[in-house]
Amino acid sequence: MRPILLDTCAAIWISQAEALTEGAERALTEADMTPGAVLVSPITAWEIGILVARGRIALSRDPAGWFQALIEAGVGLAPMTPDMLVASSFLPGPGLRDPADRILAATARTMNYRLMTRDRLILDFAAAGHLAAIVC
Repeated sequence: MRPILLDTCAAIWISQAEALTEGAERALTEADMTPGAVLVSPITAWEIGILVARGRIALSRDPAGWFQALIEAGVGLAPMTPDMLVASSFLPGPGLRDPADRILAATARTMNYRLMTRDRLILDFAAAGHLAAIVC
C-alpha cells in the first residue's frame, strides 16, 4: 500500500475530527494498520503558522504545539529534501502556483505517496495524471 501524505487542510480536518469522504476514511483505516503509512510534510508546519498568524484559522494551541501533537498522535514526518524542493520548481503544467502545494506535490511524486486533499487545483493536477490523490 502506498503511504498517504496529508495536505495541510487534511491534517487540520483530521486533527479536529471533521467529517471526511468515505474513500478518505477507508484509506486512513487501511493505512492505520501500517506504521508510517500516514505522513505530514514539514511545509505543513510552516503553512499552519502562516494561517494562524494571518488569522485565517484558530487552534487550541500554538502552531508548533499543534504540529507536534499531530506527530505524537502517530502521523509520520515526510522527508523534505533539497531535491524535492528543486523538483517543486519543475512540476508539469501551469496549475499549481502556491509554493506549499508545489512542495507537497513534488514530495508525493518523488516518494510515490498518495496526496490527501480537497484542494481543487491539486485534484486537477492529479486528474491530469501527475500524482495520485485521495479526495478528503
